[in-house]
Amino acid sequence: MSKAHVVGLGKSGVAAARLLKREGWEVELSDGNTSKTLLEQQQELAAEQITVKLGQSLELNGANLPQLIVVSPGVPWDIPVLVEARQLGIETIGEMELAWRNLRSLPWVGITGTNGKTTTTALIAAIFQAAELNAPACGNIGYAACEVALSQRGRGAEGQGGRGAGTAIQNHVDWVIAEVSSYQIESSSSLAPRIGVWTTFTPDHLSRHQTLENYYNIKAKLLRQSELQVFNGDDAYLSQLGLSAWPDAYWTSVRGKDFLISEKGFYIEDGWVVEKLTATSAPEPIVKVSSLRMVGEHNQQNLLMAVATARLAGINRDAIALAVREFPGVAHRLEHICTWEGIDFINDSKATNYDAAEVGLASVNSPAILIAGGEAKAGDDTAWLAQIQTKAAAVLLIGSAAPAFAKRLREVGYRTYHIVETMERAVPKSAELAKQYQAPVVLLSPACASFDQYPNFEVRGDRFRHLCLAWAGGWKPARVELPELENSSQESIVQSR
Repeated sequence: MSKAHVVGLGKSGVAAARLLKREGWEVELSDGNTSKTLLEQQQELAAEQITVKLGQSLELNGANLPQLIVVSPGVPWDIPVLVEARQLGIETIGEMELAWRNLRSLPWVGITGTNGKTTTTALIAAIFQAAELNAPACGNIGYAACEVALSQRGRGAEGQGGRGAGTAIQNHVDWVIAEVSSYQIESSSSLAPRIGVWTTFTPDHLSRHQTLENYYNIKAKLLRQSELQVFNGDDAYLSQLGLSAWPDAYWTSVRGKDFLISEKGFYIEDGWVVEKLTATSAPEPIVKVSSLRMVGEHNQQNLLMAVATARLAGINRDAIALAVREFPGVAHRLEHICTWEGIDFINDSKATNYDAAEVGLASVNSPAILIAGGEAKAGDDTAWLAQIQTKAAAVLLIGSAAPAFAKRLREVGYRTYHIVETMERAVPKSAELAKQYQAPVVLLSPACASFDQYPNFEVRGDRFRHLCLAWAGGWKPARVELPELENSSQESIVQSR
């Protein structure tokens, strides 16, 4: 029996292991971590004759080497053991590639981009499902891609995905709607969607991809292998490349027909999403922009790309209008949590870089009380800082980035900030400051990864939600006292107790 090794015991790794076992492989799965949850999964998989090794990494020694290695999305593609595996001639692929090999007879939509891809993916899936197509969202949202593949091999997968994922995947999938990160593209050599969508492109994940050129080329690979291509024509980087790089793409623009990069595409005019499928075809209104409940120009961009995808897949206007009208948005992306004494608390935990956080702050009413910080990423913070100066009455800083962020705020002359360190201190202080400054909004938009304090941005957003709802429901922690500083500066630090 051929041997396969799966690296990473997350949702994707478990689904990949089960799919390989179904195909007749001898499967071993490893994860460097140990926890009660992982131990429970280990026992569950052992009953399925899948060996799980916890607290240890893949080792390539001895004669019993695997013929195939499948890598979970969070595992860096260039770690030494994977480089060694490829040098030894061991086929090494990502979980998404394994799913593609099992589902390539189906049409795929592949959505990638630095920001906006989760909302766009969820909206595309909602539109396809409103058209009565079985089109599960998977990949970086909803199901693991291999869960969809498992469902097409005679076994329903138990859905653990978030909003937009549905409940359980049914047999006879019509379309696969996949949010594909750069990590997943990197490890998927043959993935070739029917429709590829590129939402935005700004510097991110450079600690892994090293250069902007490498990051761009990874993203571009997915679009080059797509039969049809949809691009956000309002993105500064992508629009600069334009037709010279992507001559056959369908471009979009919220600014109207005159800003459309090519003679075909989708744009907003007189409050409608308008399609122009060829250079000679007449423009056709598809759906009212006001049907979308989500705020912000960036969400209008997401709407354009979702509608473009749906129309290229042959979906009618009625299904599109229904889905857009009922679409609730995505958890952790400008998610309205509650309103307390006229103040809206908004969870934008998914804003894990400066560009996403700038968009988040630009999308809410001002003045806002901003909660930011976490594990800082490399990137240009200039536009984000300018947005803070324009829209934020005060900034509460949490996590390991707080001192550095405070320094950057001082450098641009902004001093209405408080280092509060934790979410538990940030929420009550934000309510207090919102009252003080008559701010209509408290916004969690961290501009940072979450790994210094939380396992992921979802857990961070969930904690914010819990604290906000507890506050609005009447539970109040002890008031956080901040020292008064001289010269009317609001700069302050809350020490751990």
